[in-house]
Amino acid sequence: MSQQQPTRPQEPVKYRDIFSAVEGELAEKPVAPRDAAMMQKAENAMLGKIQKGAAASAMQSAANKNVRNGFVGVDDVTNEADDLGVSITETDTPGKKIIKEEVGGQVVGQYSQPAPLAPPSAYEQGAGRGITIGEALEATALTVGKKPVEWSDAAAIQAAEVRATGSINIIPGGIAAAAQSAATLNARTARDEDKTKLADILADATTKLASDKQATRRDAEGISAAEMRNDPMLTTHPAGVSASVAAAARLNQNNTS
Repeated sequence: MSQQQPTRPQEPVKYRDIFSAVEGELAEKPVAPRDAAMMQKAENAMLGKIQKGAAASAMQSAANKNVRNGFVGVDDVTNEADDLGVSITETDTPGKKIIKEEVGGQVVGQYSQPAPLAPPSAYEQGAGRGITIGEALEATALTVGKKPVEWSDAAAIQAAEVRATGSINIIPGGIAAAAQSAATLNARTARDEDKTKLADILADATTKLASDKQATRRDAEGISAAEMRNDPMLTTHPAGVSASVAAAARLNQNNTS
């Protein structure tokens, strides 16, 4: 007696199936793998990790089902995500921060997280002149400039660029793009002397950033998480990118306390 074969779903998982607030053309689009990858990168860069139960995990699950059932290809992307991108914004309110996630300009997720119990310092509210993220990156070039760029460095630099500029997309010609390219080439290069070094990427970081901001503890935590997550030993370099930003954040805090 033959066993009945499982039936293939008649329709793909669409945006409207997992995000009730999505409307228009995007609502009828199958969730595509590159859409999910973009949201994962955005959550990693802005929030330090992929958030459980947030947009990226829901999109990845839907995209995997759509690929498995033959509705989309592994490299597919919706026009809305490709043209308008994805974005994550944080809004601080008393006691909590509101996080909003968007695809193609439409909200696909909004949730809150507890804010630090300590009130923001005068520096974090924008007062005073502290050390910027760009200046911290330039300090990295001075302290460990001869270190070959690795994936963990590239991830930390990307997170730093996101924090400094507010843009979750890799800026063409920017330091994150240069760091990722260097890490890729270095992985294929045998001799350290032939590899691209951190100083080559970060020596003029302040002039290469589209915008810059003073380093805060929250910036340092996000950048450290990105560097650690992409290190084989799950550690950060003691004088690397995240260490420099953390030192800048501490000095800024001390100078305004």
